[in-house]
Order: sequence, then structure tokens, then C-alpha cells
Amino acid sequence: MNTNQNLILLRGLPGAGKSSFAELISENNSYPIFSVDDYFTDQNGIYTFEFSKNHLAYSACLNHTEQALKQGILKVIVHNTFTMEWEMQPYFKLAEKYPCRLYVMTVENYHGKHNLHEVNEEQIKKMAEKYHVKLF
Repeated sequence: MNTNQNLILLRGLPGAGKSSFAELISENNSYPIFSVDDYFTDQNGIYTFEFSKNHLAYSACLNHTEQALKQGILKVIVHNTFTMEWEMQPYFKLAEKYPCRLYVMTVENYHGKHNLHEVNEEQIKKMAEKYHVKLF
């Protein structure tokens, strides 16, 4: 295991602060941050979600993460909702393929802010019902 290399998965519901926390721990963008949202965000920072392309966004995020691990980058950060454990499985496999320390962190919305992508409250409640945390 390369104990110098770290894969950090940040999970939480929309609006929890995953993006903000990812920026914080990236040490002034010294380390790469990847998200499914990147695929839907243009060069001007405008987010346009297209459900029919969601599978492409997940694939792109995973591929960017793998390339960073392959390059030996010491800290790779991924922030997605990851409401269900199976969504993290491909990243668990990458942590085995490119042996590194794997961290899974849940970010909670204690700041009371709303999500940037206008996911409605009903949808967030549905996501919350599926959300499980592995404590041991």
C-alpha cells in the first residue's frame, strides 16, 4: 500500500457542503477535486443537468479519479452524493487497484444552506431515506 497516497470520498445530500469542504481540504487547489457535477458545468461555471447523460458524468468522474491515482497524486478528492454504498464501490476498487488509504466522509448540513442545483426538498427526502452510514 502506498501510505502516502489518499483517496477521499465526500458524501452527503445536496446542499450539505461537500463542494466547499472539498475545496478546503484541497489546500488551495493543490490536489484535484472531482465530482459528477463537473460534467454538467461549463467553462463559465453554469450548471446544466441532463439526466440522459448522467451515466457519462459518473464514468467521467471515475476516469478522472483513476488517472489521478495512476499519476501518484498524494491526495485525490471526490465529492458526490453517494447516497447508497454501491455508488462508492467503483472507487473502492480503485483504492485496491492503486493501493492507497481510502477515506469515506459524510458531510452534514448544519449550516442550513440550500443546494446550488435546486434539487427540491421532496427529492432530497427520498435520497435521505436511501442514505446509510457504515459506522463499523
